[in-house]
Amino acid sequence: MTMTNIICKYCGSNNVVKFGTYNSTQQYWCNVCKRKFSDKDTLFKMKIPINQIASAVGMYYDGLSQKKVCFQLKHIYNTDVSDFAVYNWLNRFVKDAIEITDSYKPNTGYVWLCDETAVKINGKNCWLLVCIDVKTRFLLATRLSPYRRVEDIEALLKDAYNRSGNIPKVIMTDSLQAYTYAIPNIFGNKTKHRKTKKFTVRPNNNIIERMQGTIKGRLKTMRGLKTLDSARILIDGFIINYNYFRPHETLSQTKPTTPAQKADIKFPYLNWEMLIRHSQEAKNQILTKPSIPLLREVPVSEAERKRIVARQKQRDLLQSVRLRRSKECQKKHKGKPQRQTMPSLRIARQ
Repeated sequence: MTMTNIICKYCGSNNVVKFGTYNSTQQYWCNVCKRKFSDKDTLFKMKIPINQIASAVGMYYDGLSQKKVCFQLKHIYNTDVSDFAVYNWLNRFVKDAIEITDSYKPNTGYVWLCDETAVKINGKNCWLLVCIDVKTRFLLATRLSPYRRVEDIEALLKDAYNRSGNIPKVIMTDSLQAYTYAIPNIFGNKTKHRKTKKFTVRPNNNIIERMQGTIKGRLKTMRGLKTLDSARILIDGFIINYNYFRPHETLSQTKPTTPAQKADIKFPYLNWEMLIRHSQEAKNQILTKPSIPLLREVPVSEAERKRIVARQKQRDLLQSVRLRRSKECQKKHKGKPQRQTMPSLRIARQ
């Protein structure tokens, strides 16, 4: 019996039928794409609904640890998940979010702020280099490095330029000497380097210091980072959450505004749930099984036909050689007398 009110979540067809139950959940079968699915709002080969996964990702980047995220999911949705499952969600959906957000170019200003802050990775001090736009508060680039060399600053400025597409007129930094050499090497005389002073004197870098305070507050709940992989996941996801989902009070007094909205980015997703759902829909279109034509219907070129004939001749030749050798071995062993086995010691004693 075909279901009219149920739509296949993979191909969008309504030509589906009931296909048993699993854990008291009704399963359906699509007669078009030949795939099984359930009516629950879950991802492909996952049992947790999309809204709960999106809530877990958002809570993690808002400051909760993985175990506290699991506790909140149990408390709100009565869902039992492990902290390793939360880590896998972060690793999976942050990569999808990076692929989606890389195609957007922000309309930034011409004054940038660069600064660095120390983070501990496995007990060792590393430096998180950050570049932010003053006008839009858009986080242009970050770089995690064990040093603060000129090469590291140059790589940070290149990433920021590739992200914005604009050459800044002024870059404000602290008194680190590496900026004095790196900025002229990348932008030449087109960009002025201005060193900031105290917080009470303008210009200052209190904007980027406040953003780094947000990162420090997030790292405080984690008691440091253990590996570079976890550090990259945290930083990449933090950039997306900071630019696209986290509103800033200083950007607008009337309504909550994100740096992406201030930078004239028409980002269609308002939260992590919409972004995760879009990335999954795009993957479902790729994962849908295509209609494979029969072998006799596939057009074969002349060169391909010759290669197929040559391979078949080679297989026939190898098969004939194997048969000939097996027959020779049988003839050779057929003329030999059979080996007589010696009686056992117990039989000889009897």
